[in-house]
Amino acid sequence: MNQKKVLKKSIIAVLCLILILLLIAFSLFFNELKTLSSLRKINDYPFYTMTYEGDYGFDEFLTVGATSDADIEKFVMKRLLKGINIDLHIVEGGCTAFTAKNNHDQQIFGRNFDFDYAPPLLLYTKPKNGYESVSLANLSFAGYNESYLPEPKSFNSFLTLAAPYLPFDGINECGVTIALLAVPYAEPPQKEGQITLNTTTAIRLVLDKASNVNEAVALLQQYNIYFSGDVECHYLIADPTGQSVLVEFLEGEVKIVNTDTNYQIASNFIAYNGLNIGEGYDEFERYDAIDNYLMNSKGIISESDAMSLLEVVKSPVRTQWSVVYNMVTKKVAICTNGNYEDIYEFEFEKQ
Repeated sequence: MNQKKVLKKSIIAVLCLILILLLIAFSLFFNELKTLSSLRKINDYPFYTMTYEGDYGFDEFLTVGATSDADIEKFVMKRLLKGINIDLHIVEGGCTAFTAKNNHDQQIFGRNFDFDYAPPLLLYTKPKNGYESVSLANLSFAGYNESYLPEPKSFNSFLTLAAPYLPFDGINECGVTIALLAVPYAEPPQKEGQITLNTTTAIRLVLDKASNVNEAVALLQQYNIYFSGDVECHYLIADPTGQSVLVEFLEGEVKIVNTDTNYQIASNFIAYNGLNIGEGYDEFERYDAIDNYLMNSKGIISESDAMSLLEVVKSPVRTQWSVVYNMVTKKVAICTNGNYEDIYEFEFEKQ
């Protein structure tokens, strides 16, 4: 009888210990688990959506920055992935973007992301010390590929927690919209004493902290920049007032390309000071196709026509996503893998 009591007490003690450990683990991973539970697979390309719950540590990141992809990997592994390894895989791509007004005098922003296989994730974020935003993250940067993809409610989705650090374009609650595009070369600032950001964390900086184009430019000027995978980029940035700029990096400085029209276009060539140095593919043809349309329409284009225009200039084999942002309503329309028959529309507020 005594042995049975001892055994019973031992079992109860073990169960209590397991319960305590589970409660500790749940409290440590509460926000991460809640975030992962929001992961949704929208189509089979695949295309995902997710809402990031809690703090992803970007203010902390801004105090240390990163001078290499290895630095970012270490920070994300420690801060978000609890030690799970991540490998940023970056290759060269080509893109096209433009900003103009729609028929209701609202500023919109369209962009094609042309790249090797890159499953997109539409990410909702709401940092305590920053602006709410919706951005498109490239999950191939998190280590996913055609043979290894995240599945909702599966452990292999854990790497999607790195998505706040991997935006390629997006819009925040102020309507500030930004996209990166590759260029042949760049000479970013490397000033002593300034924190260094990489290609995608510079976008996170703008989305989290800028309320207009001027603030976005001022923020970028406060940091050194390095380009992940040595893929140099420039950024098209716009806000609801109609102001837009193309931010480029030459001679160790941030250079600003303004527009003398009511629209602005970016492609894969350096535009500052009329240099027009391209990659030698079809970047100028894509630019001219959009310019001809917008010039003839006096810079006015509907969201549906914007998506159709993106289809005209898409890469025949590499367009991973096409997206149109409305900077006033903050609605987002997106299609993936060059499939313009299936366009998904999203509200700005998290799902």
